[in-house]
Amino acid sequence: MFKKYGLSAIITAVLGLGYYYFALPILHIKSASFWGFILFLAVCYWVLVGIFAGSVFLSKLIKGYKPITDGNHIFVNPRKLSSKRAKVVFFSVVAAFIIIFGAIFVTSSQFFNASKYQKMLTVAESSFNEDIAEIPLSQIPVVDRDTAARLGSRKIGEVVELVSQFNVSNYYTQINLQNKPTRVSPLEYADIIKWFTNKNEGIPYYVKIDMATQDTELVELKDGIKYSPSEYFSRDLARHVRFAYPTKMVDSISFEVDENGHPFWIVSCYDFTIGFLGGYDITGIITVDAVNGDMQYYKVGDVPSWIDCVYNANVVLNQADYWGTYVNGYWNSIISQKNVVRTTEGYNYLAIDDDIWVYTGITSVVADESNVGFILVNLRTKEAKTYSINGAEEYSAMESAQGKIQEKGYGATFPILVNIADTPSYFISLKDDAGLVKAYSFVSVSNYQIVGVADTLAGAEAEYRRLLKEAGKLDENTNAESQSGEITAKISGVSTAVIGGNTSFYIMLEGSDKVFITDVTLNDLLPFVTMGDTVNISYRITDGKYITESIEITPQQ
Repeated sequence: MFKKYGLSAIITAVLGLGYYYFALPILHIKSASFWGFILFLAVCYWVLVGIFAGSVFLSKLIKGYKPITDGNHIFVNPRKLSSKRAKVVFFSVVAAFIIIFGAIFVTSSQFFNASKYQKMLTVAESSFNEDIAEIPLSQIPVVDRDTAARLGSRKIGEVVELVSQFNVSNYYTQINLQNKPTRVSPLEYADIIKWFTNKNEGIPYYVKIDMATQDTELVELKDGIKYSPSEYFSRDLARHVRFAYPTKMVDSISFEVDENGHPFWIVSCYDFTIGFLGGYDITGIITVDAVNGDMQYYKVGDVPSWIDCVYNANVVLNQADYWGTYVNGYWNSIISQKNVVRTTEGYNYLAIDDDIWVYTGITSVVADESNVGFILVNLRTKEAKTYSINGAEEYSAMESAQGKIQEKGYGATFPILVNIADTPSYFISLKDDAGLVKAYSFVSVSNYQIVGVADTLAGAEAEYRRLLKEAGKLDENTNAESQSGEITAKISGVSTAVIGGNTSFYIMLEGSDKVFITDVTLNDLLPFVTMGDTVNISYRITDGKYITESIEITPQQ
């Protein structure tokens, strides 16, 4: 008896421990991996019982099923198979499954809980000009994730001893670091052999990319990273977290650094908040010190302010769709569709007040090429705001920017929503086939035919402002315009600088202590200016700098 049941249970327990160690199922009744684990244990146990019982066990399974023979064939007595007891068991099991799944459907489905789904995201109408201030050009992120990955790979390639042992991981999390939009990503071991040879010291660096200046830095750590997805055995991040929090359901993992540059893993945890399996939402996070492995769980309302990525963008935008779809109930979303809206394809990030917000357009449920507004969601707090701004949807703006210099064949990045002189505008970087940023563009949200494009950021903005003025879209009383002016004088000094592959002229004028930063694209005569030439400069003040918007040059006789 012990051999059949006791030994089977012991072997099943050993196999179960192995399964748990490698598969890491979540020990939670709402997780599919939990039921897969239970099924694995059950199958293992009964197979082992059958093996140890041998023919005796098998004979008990078919006890009562006396064979009938006609001399040539043997078959089971059909009367036993159709016994009343078998029917009762079968229909009881079927009824139990119907009741269970019926209860799950009723308590969890959008059909029965449309109002609950609609309220998963609390959205407030807000003012674009009050919430999104005009930021200096030096703070506009010009690097998207793809370009950041290329910059990171190029940076590690400069260090021979690193490139042979490590790769840059594919995280490139966008965070706000010391009020600068930044992407960070750790290195990872190239393979298991490299892990064995480097595991004592750990991963020595992570990559930090300033999204505005494209400056890329390999940040050296005093103590190496010893807990990450590229580790093995007990230092593997997923295993480290699962053993400490066996019942937590994990949504996503992101890499962040605190204000002192210390690396952490941010593990978002989810639960179903509507019924049994409905209302997928983030309920908390686990912070993992990437160096020593220390962990701490926080509920969503208690997350430290330095952490930027609590919510996954896809999770909150899915909830934004619920908010727009079920505004007047489930049937309205299908039949009349009154006031029903949805988010547009694609999204991007904005850095506002030291937090990261995900934004996307809002459009009619009937597919078209225009937006009725925008929605912004704070990825730390899930605060959500909408802005009623009619205009072009993002992909139309991208096509307009590309079309402005179509002969160069540049590709457009997904837009960033910015404020230019109280005018909602798209900022778009234009990249060549190698993925390098070659030009910049500003496109009006309300009229995507107004497009300013140049090889430099300052030049693109100056062209865009000029076009806004011509179209009568620029309010002369805005704060941006009040910080502008015009001056005519002789040049007292001039110098040049190449920044990011673009040439800028720094011009000083007689009788003025200002230095006017002038893009080379503003006037073909700029490369030939000398001291004594007379210039007429229209400028604006941005971040304390005098940026030339237009320049007329009269060479000295």
